[in-house]
Order: sequence, then structure tokens, then C-alpha cells
Amino acid sequence: MKQPMKNQARIMVVDDDERNLRLMDAMLIPQGYEVILAHDGEDALSKVKETPPDIILLDIMMPKMDGFEVARRLKARDETSIIPIVMVTALREVEDRVKALEAGADDFLSKPVDRVELRARVSSLVKVKAYNDHMRNYQKELEAEVARRTEQLRSAFEQIKTASLETIYRLSRAAEYKDEETGVHIERMSHYAAAVARQMGLGSHMIETLLYASPMHDVGKIGIPDQILLKPGKLDADEWEIMKQHTIIGAKILEGSNAEFIKMGEVIALSHHEKWDGSGYPHGLKGLDIPIVGRITAIADVFDALTSKRPYKEAFSVDKSLGIIEESRGNHFDPEVTDAFLTIEEEIVSIKEKYQDET
Repeated sequence: MKQPMKNQARIMVVDDDERNLRLMDAMLIPQGYEVILAHDGEDALSKVKETPPDIILLDIMMPKMDGFEVARRLKARDETSIIPIVMVTALREVEDRVKALEAGADDFLSKPVDRVELRARVSSLVKVKAYNDHMRNYQKELEAEVARRTEQLRSAFEQIKTASLETIYRLSRAAEYKDEETGVHIERMSHYAAAVARQMGLGSHMIETLLYASPMHDVGKIGIPDQILLKPGKLDADEWEIMKQHTIIGAKILEGSNAEFIKMGEVIALSHHEKWDGSGYPHGLKGLDIPIVGRITAIADVFDALTSKRPYKEAFSVDKSLGIIEESRGNHFDPEVTDAFLTIEEEIVSIKEKYQDET
């Protein structure tokens, strides 16, 4: 069997009459086309799947499945819809041709087929098919390139976010660096805060922003004298007033930014020591007047402080710390935030175990 030439156009001829098939084969092969013969509609549909042609010359009047139905099925499938279909028919009525067009026919050839007309129509449609193939392949390549570039951008963006969060952690730790027992406190409490926000259904964007913003809650401690910050005993009244200024100092450090997570960090720095009953500082805000991110950060910060060793205390157990959190519901902490925190106890413990203090 003669092997088809590279880039040789492939023509399928569909006809239930063997003589018509041989005639079309004899006219097309000398023109340099590869010819596939199908003896009825079902045979054509099967062979199209195996060896997709560039053009289909389709007889209308065939048993089992006529040309109209074959055309409809081919045009209904995405992978065969762009193959040009030429109806080869002895039918002359206008309604027959309209029906063929509605079924998806692209052109017509009247029987008996004229060799010159066949060559002209096939040549023209081969060029149309080649152009359509080129455009479809170009579209696929373009979509693949867009997908590849999009993935590259997504990956780069994720790397930037990871680097940004690490930078925030490292710079935030600078404010607490002299306190050797704080360890990875800011990492734990930021994940506690994000987990609570998730449990409260605050939305993925706000949760992520909170994850980035909450580590900056105590950045103002950088302005507190060491003798107060690291004092092992209880602070006196004057020392306590100075310590409380870290909220205002932190907000001032972070104010004026256009970055959303730094704006949130400013709010958190100023409000994370406010209490639900109004007894907190620096402004004595009460209830819902306290920003939600401040209320969430407060419970995350206190829980981590309770379960961590500090210059002035040993670490409490998780159970004891959870008990203190529960007892503080409605006075220190927002009741809704407290309920969310206690509901995800297993996740909180998992975060604590994951981010252990360095030894």
C-alpha cells in the first residue's frame, strides 16, 4: 500500500455505491490526496474517529443513516466540527439543499461529479481546513502558554507571600528579641488568630491578611525600656503606664501605609489589649467598639502567653489555659470569639505542637 506523503491532505469519500467510490478515488489520488473510502454513514463515523480527514465528500441518499444525519453528528462533536463537509448528491430541490445546510454542509457537488469542479472545490476547502487547523492549534498553544505563565506568576506570588510572611515574623521578633523565652510566639499566635477567623467565617482574604498582620501586634515593645520589658516581678503603677504605651508606639510605627496588612497591623497593635468589658487599654473600648481583628488577636495572644514561659511566670498547661480563657468569656474576651476559639481546641493544640519554642 502506498504510504501517504507528509502533509498530504486526507479526503474521505462516503457512498454506498462501490462504483462511485472507485470513481472518486480515481479522480482524487492523481491530485496528490490520500483517500479514505467509507461505504455508509456508520462506517464513516467509525473511520473519522480512527483517521480524521481534512474534507468529507458525503453522499446524501444512503441506507441505515443518510448524509443529513452523518453531517449532524459530525458537526455536533467538537473534534470533528471543523471538518468541511461537501454533500455529493443528485438532489436538485432547494429544500434538500437547505436541509443539508442546516445539517452542517459546507458545500455541494452535483452528481455526476465533474473532475474540474471537484478539483477546484476540494483544493479550496483543503486551504480552509488548513487555516482552521492552524488557528485552532495556535489557540491551544496560546492557552497552554497563558496557563504556563499564569502558573509561573502564581508560583512567584506564593514565593513572595512566603518571603513576606517570614520577613514579618523576623522583624516582629526584633521587638521581642531580648526576651529569650518568647521563641516562636508570634508564629503560633498568628496561626491561632487565622484559625479563629476561619472558624468565624470571616472570609479567605481577611483570614490571610490577619495572618500577615497579627505578628506585628507587639511591635511597639521596641520602644519600651529593657528594665520594664524584662522585669521578672510585677510592674508598679508607673512602670505599667509605660508598658501600656507599646500599643500606641506600635500603631505609630505602622501608621500611614497603603499596604492592607500593615493597615490591619496598625489596628491590631492599638486594640489587642482592649477588653470586652471596657477595662482594657489604651482607650478603654468596650464590646463591638473594639475592632474584630483586635478581639481575635487578643485571645490568640493571651492563650500563647498563658502556655509559654515568661520572665515573670512558668508556662501553664493547655487545660488550665483553656479554663482561664473560658472564665474570661464576656469580660476580657468577646463571647463569640471565645466560643470559636474553644470550638477548635484540637486545631489550636496542633498549631502549638507544630510551632515549638527553640531549645
